[in-house]
Amino acid sequence: MAANTESFPALTGFYRFLFLYLEPALTALPCLLIWTLPGAAWFHHGLIQDDRPSPSSTIIPDARTHMAILQLGNCYLLLGMLSSLVFRAVRDALPGNPVAQERIIGASLFAMAVADLTHIIATLVGLPSDLRYAVGHWNATTHGNVTFVVFLLVSRTAWFLGIGRKSYWFCKSKATVRKDD
Repeated sequence: MAANTESFPALTGFYRFLFLYLEPALTALPCLLIWTLPGAAWFHHGLIQDDRPSPSSTIIPDARTHMAILQLGNCYLLLGMLSSLVFRAVRDALPGNPVAQERIIGASLFAMAVADLTHIIATLVGLPSDLRYAVGHWNATTHGNVTFVVFLLVSRTAWFLGIGRKSYWFCKSKATVRKDD
């Protein structure tokens, strides 16, 4: 079935672009960078900004840390695939049911919003105190882990509030939803 706005009213416009295309691609990207080049050592080094040069090896000497970074890459890939594939499955399986689409998309976006919040907190707690609020000194990885994730959290919140889109389930009373079905 051809994907169009009418077949996927739960995700239209900005939200469709962000949650169906941009976020899955940017979420899966760290996995590719970890598993190939520049590699796990580069990613590990970039987690916290410092003046040391990036390691020349793609392997982290400590086997446990190397495994954890490879597994983290796998988690990034999983998150990117879940949103991309699940959202497309919802679109294709329920083209005439915007309420069901919105309920499933909303459940996914809620789980992702909780993960966004805990990811931001974990990153800020893990940063050295001299870097925690020195946003101008953050590297691209820290901005990805905080700045971009804050943007995603705000975007998910806007979706839940119905900003810039028609709501079919969220922000509606149960009586209104039943009447519209």
